[in-house]
Amino acid sequence: MQRLTWLSLRQLLYQMAKRPELLCGAIALSCAIVVILKFTCSRATDVIFPPPPPVRFFSASSPVIDLYLGQLEQADEIRLESEVSLLFFYAPWCGQSIMTRNEIEYVATKLSNQVLFVAINCWWNQGKCRKQKNFVYYPVIHLYYRRFGPIEYKGPLTAAYIEVFVRRVMIPLCYIPSQRGLWNFLMHYEPGVIGYFEFNASPQPPGYLTFFTAALHTLKQDHLGTVRFGVITDKQIASEISLTQPGSMYLHRHFNTSLVFPFDKVNFTAQNVYKWAIENRETVLHWLRPHGGKSLLFHNELKKGAVLLMFLPFNPLEENQPLLDEITEVALQYSSCNKSQLTLHQGDSSPLTPAELAEPFPLIKYPCCNTVILPQLHTISRTHNICDLCINQTVGVRPSKFNIHLCTFSEMLAALDAFYLKEHLFAKVITSSIKCNNFPTFYSPFSYYTACCKTLSKGLIGVHSGQTDILFSSHGKDHAGDSYRHFPHIEGGTSPEIFFRNTSVWGLKCRTNKTLSFHLLDSNLHWEFAVRLGASRSSPVKNFAAIVDVKQEVQYILDQNQVFTKPTLEAFIQNYSNLYSPLKRHLVSSFVSQSQSALLISEVTSSTFRSIVLDDEKNVLLLYYSQRCGICGALSHVFIHLARLLQPTKDFVVARINVDQNDLPWEFMVYRLPTILFFPQKRKEQSVKYPEEKAITLPNLLRFILEHYREPPLSASSCNSECVQEEAKLQQSRISQLEQEIERLRVEIYTLHQAQDQLDRKLSKVRQDKWEMKVENNVLRGQNADLQLQRERLQQLYEQKNKELEETAIKLKELADVSENLLSENTLLRLVVASIGERIKANQMKENNFPGAAGQEQSEKNEEDKPDVYEEVLSEITNTEPVNIPENTVENMTD
Repeated sequence: MQRLTWLSLRQLLYQMAKRPELLCGAIALSCAIVVILKFTCSRATDVIFPPPPPVRFFSASSPVIDLYLGQLEQADEIRLESEVSLLFFYAPWCGQSIMTRNEIEYVATKLSNQVLFVAINCWWNQGKCRKQKNFVYYPVIHLYYRRFGPIEYKGPLTAAYIEVFVRRVMIPLCYIPSQRGLWNFLMHYEPGVIGYFEFNASPQPPGYLTFFTAALHTLKQDHLGTVRFGVITDKQIASEISLTQPGSMYLHRHFNTSLVFPFDKVNFTAQNVYKWAIENRETVLHWLRPHGGKSLLFHNELKKGAVLLMFLPFNPLEENQPLLDEITEVALQYSSCNKSQLTLHQGDSSPLTPAELAEPFPLIKYPCCNTVILPQLHTISRTHNICDLCINQTVGVRPSKFNIHLCTFSEMLAALDAFYLKEHLFAKVITSSIKCNNFPTFYSPFSYYTACCKTLSKGLIGVHSGQTDILFSSHGKDHAGDSYRHFPHIEGGTSPEIFFRNTSVWGLKCRTNKTLSFHLLDSNLHWEFAVRLGASRSSPVKNFAAIVDVKQEVQYILDQNQVFTKPTLEAFIQNYSNLYSPLKRHLVSSFVSQSQSALLISEVTSSTFRSIVLDDEKNVLLLYYSQRCGICGALSHVFIHLARLLQPTKDFVVARINVDQNDLPWEFMVYRLPTILFFPQKRKEQSVKYPEEKAITLPNLLRFILEHYREPPLSASSCNSECVQEEAKLQQSRISQLEQEIERLRVEIYTLHQAQDQLDRKLSKVRQDKWEMKVENNVLRGQNADLQLQRERLQQLYEQKNKELEETAIKLKELADVSENLLSENTLLRLVVASIGERIKANQMKENNFPGAAGQEQSEKNEEDKPDVYEEVLSEITNTEPVNIPENTVENMTD
């Protein structure tokens, strides 16, 4: 067959050699076929189907105007017709846009008569929106107040939050009509800026529009709206917060001194007002609203220190939030470092009247008080004196109506010591009327206490319900012959006339090194975070609190069996702030749904760690792994083979634990992955770590297990009475070593206590030096301000004198130019006069040369020609340009 093929090929070549045109045609045809195949195969035509035309995203009956073709210009024209407008930029394929569509439509049905709602398809490639806007996510919500905007909304995409934000844009300023309204505004947990404007003269007083724009700028920069703006129009209400001039602004702060906008130092613009409010605000509670994607929101907050995360169901449309008010009060008490003042909240006190505000306040109006019970000298007496002991302090300034005095336990104890010195004055009083007396304290001439005592029957102060009567002894000592139980003098409670406040968390931020920052999350939106922190997924009430300290790697949670109220929250914070906190570290544990008995490798969690790993009847080989550990997954087949080999052994367990989803006690934590620990039977304290330098293979694991599987038994022959005595001596030496170690530790503790005392003394000295430096710094600042004013005045005077010198120089230059021009003109005039004189002399000589009639005719002719000569000279003077003449020529001419 091959031979026939070769012969046919030879015949073809022979025929082509006989006919060369056939050869050329075959070559040309082959080249054409190759070229055609190349272009047809390499340049296949692309088949592109045009996208389907867009359809309505909102229904035709919806109050939202749907520009589904991306008509951005039409949207800009429509929004100019409305005072407030909302533009909703969406992509039809975006799931978030589809979810938000119903929320926007719900808000539009409620506010369509006040706000214009426009939806724009910003994904249609032929629309102007897609060409002009470069959004990287959808949906995007922009709000406009007339021509101001856009104000982008970045909060939760729910109807309630969107409606609240739209209403804030509609009414960015809160009108404060009364003292009660001022009280409510200032006691809110969000910082507030108040402006005082008088609308009597004009509908828009000076500065009002700037203040209004500053409120809109705040919403534009801070979508959470953490700074509120209020307006006062009544002069008397404005005077209560030290606003006397119309157009002035006041920033309220709970802990530091409240501020008034410095018009003399900062230009009064909307941007400056916004920056001033943001830079000087005090935030008591921080709302965390993660958007659901990747962000560093929690990381940025947790790295600052310990954080108290509180989850509560929050409805922004509700005016009354009792749980939020209680949390705010706890946060204010916790952060209040001033011992002489306490910020009150709604309902704690009534506003002061104008007469009370005008009168002088030599003393604190609201002292702190407590009840003291004095026993009689004889136990058979049925009467006892009850005294209300109150501490007062003289002050040099009038206290704010929003603050009252609060004394600490140490101050009350010092007052009690001074009170006991005068106790005999009240011990023998037997009267139903109240007798009061004032006594100075023994440690300060600027403080005194008031004791108001009244005699009551002993039956009124006993414990009811059949319990034994309670008697309080003076100085906390028992009286001889008393058969009653004795308690301390101070009672926690409220006197009938003066309100006493629980101070368990008062000032803990400044009295302990365990500082907390308060953060709130809406449990309706972010309950998954609470579940990850340790909350129950099936809890009917979504209230949860947890303290997270990333630096210390600890986490504490509030018991969900307790009701989330102010007392439980205060106890939780106080327990955490104690030096030896009774709170137990919460261990995050994953949930395992499979049956452990049916698995070769047991999955260990935080909750099952002790029952599986620390079981004394089992030998346990534990693998620490993580999903992010690549080599851990590669070791799975090794552990599966090992578990199959050891499956017949009933007392051996192969287990693993995911360290990313389970927390363990510190003694069982590891620092690298994968890590293998072996916990032998009956000897859990002798757990052994698999050597890191050895490869993790099945033979090496079996050798490691066999090496530590059994404790080497002691031979009976080798352990006799001498062995026992040696063992006892060894144990005794160990005990003595431990005692020496304990004694050494005690010495170290004592040394540390002394060092701590020295450090405290040094710290107190440093604080005193810091205070002195602060005072000196304030003095230097005042001097610097005076020098700055003098510098500005000298600078103005220098600029004024410099300006006068410049004007004088200009005038001198003008005079020099004028004098030079006059000199040139004078020179020209002299030349002209000289030339005229020469012409006159020439004419006279001609007259002398022509006597008689001819001379007379010639003289008449010359007389006729004189005007022409004068006219010619004048024309030359007018048309002559200034000529530079040397000074020597001018001098010669003058000579």
